Amino acid sequence: MSVASPTVLRQLSPATTARLLGAWHAGGPAYLALADALRAAVLSGTLAPHTRLPSERELAAVLGVSRTTTSGAYARLRELGFATSRVGSGTVTTLPQRAAGPVPGRPAGGDAPVAGETLRGAVRAVGLSGTGHLDLWQATPPAPPELHEAFTRALEGLPAYLDSGGYEPYGLAPLREAVAARYRERGVPTTADEILITTGAQQAIALLAHTHLRPGDRAVVESPTYFHAMEAMRDAGGRVVGVPAGPLDVDLLASTVRRARPRLVYLVPDYQNPTGSVLSADERAAVREIADRHGVTVVGDETLVELGLSDSDTPPPFAGDGTSPHVVSVGSASKAFWGGLRVGWVRAHPQVIAQLARARQSADIATAVLEQLAVTELLGRRAEVMVGRRHMLRERRDLLVGRLRESFPWDVPTPPGGLFCWVDLGLPVAQAFAAAAAAEGALVAAGPLFTPDNAGAASHVRLTFTRSPVELTEAVPRLVRAWGRVAGSQRRTHGTAHGTR
Repeated sequence: MSVASPTVLRQLSPATTARLLGAWHAGGPAYLALADALRAAVLSGTLAPHTRLPSERELAAVLGVSRTTTSGAYARLRELGFATSRVGSGTVTTLPQRAAGPVPGRPAGGDAPVAGETLRGAVRAVGLSGTGHLDLWQATPPAPPELHEAFTRALEGLPAYLDSGGYEPYGLAPLREAVAARYRERGVPTTADEILITTGAQQAIALLAHTHLRPGDRAVVESPTYFHAMEAMRDAGGRVVGVPAGPLDVDLLASTVRRARPRLVYLVPDYQNPTGSVLSADERAAVREIADRHGVTVVGDETLVELGLSDSDTPPPFAGDGTSPHVVSVGSASKAFWGGLRVGWVRAHPQVIAQLARARQSADIATAVLEQLAVTELLGRRAEVMVGRRHMLRERRDLLVGRLRESFPWDVPTPPGGLFCWVDLGLPVAQAFAAAAAAEGALVAAGPLFTPDNAGAASHVRLTFTRSPVELTEAVPRLVRAWGRVAGSQRRTHGTAHGTR
């Protein structure tokens, strides 16, 4: 029986592969280090399945290694199920077949570029060390105890909607009003007509990208920033331009907007993903002035605004007094409550809301009714729910930060809020460390993933602290082993004295 040719959806050039891998050699045999780096790229989503890799000879030339190294790396990928090869088709990335079925243990979804169950299954399928993988990648907290009661009350309210067709393109009126009330509570005069309920904040971002960008239009983002937002802008045909973040240089943003003439600006003003920085009230006012002066739509992604972990007040609203037609706010129930809810929203001028509602008709028409009713209940108990959420996240943050500081010579800041630590390794080896960590059974996100050119932030990794205390504790020794491989390679290569304490 002949073996079918692997499906190929895209092809990676040698230069792009080298840029994606960055400083990939994490010590040990070069072919294993290269295989680890490619495998980590597939697991992280930066290298999609069904991608044809460069030939062994081409990759060897661009990486400056022998063909024996690339041949051994490809063979290792095939052995682990992350690649398949056939004469005439080349070597094509895949996910292990055993990853196809569900893996029990945690809910899927969240801040990951590939399906959560597939990702977990892939890691377990290849037999990583220890008892499976430990995920410091996904920024997805577990559900609060109040969630079940919220759904119980939502079911009680559901009969009132059963005589209708169930489609509400703008969202259920009670939820739109509850979201508007939260904005009013924060000092932004808002009516329900200025709210659109979406299927998660990601849909809100995608709708804004597709309604504001035409092929070739520029979109300005912070660098680093939330990578799914950049994906949405590129899917709309936009060219993404980065402005250094953490903190954001507002003067440089103004200069970039003036010179690049973008159609869209995307910012994360609260506990920025991934740096954790927060825009001040003056900086927010300056951004709004830039939007009005240049007539450019500026999107403030406020999905993390409720997750302040210090004693300071909630950051000021991105929309200010809410009067600018060029300022749009995006929010979500996924980070504050639970990712499985898939309920987000947009606050904008009613004309923008109507435009977005029309655009979503080609996607999903409307958000699920029961989830909207549950989020309405949760927003009504927001203050009570968030006390427990913040307490849980603060404990986990402090645990991870403390263990990292004890174990590594890294710069590990304590983020004032959000769900992750933006760690400076002190060496430009983020991709190599992510590859080594994956081989040790821990998933971390390399800094370049969050930059428009996939090349910046080479000395940083993002580590989430949303997992359980047991998992966070177990992850650190795996990171220590991974760092030992990377730092040892650096010492041999450069004669430096970096390493674990």
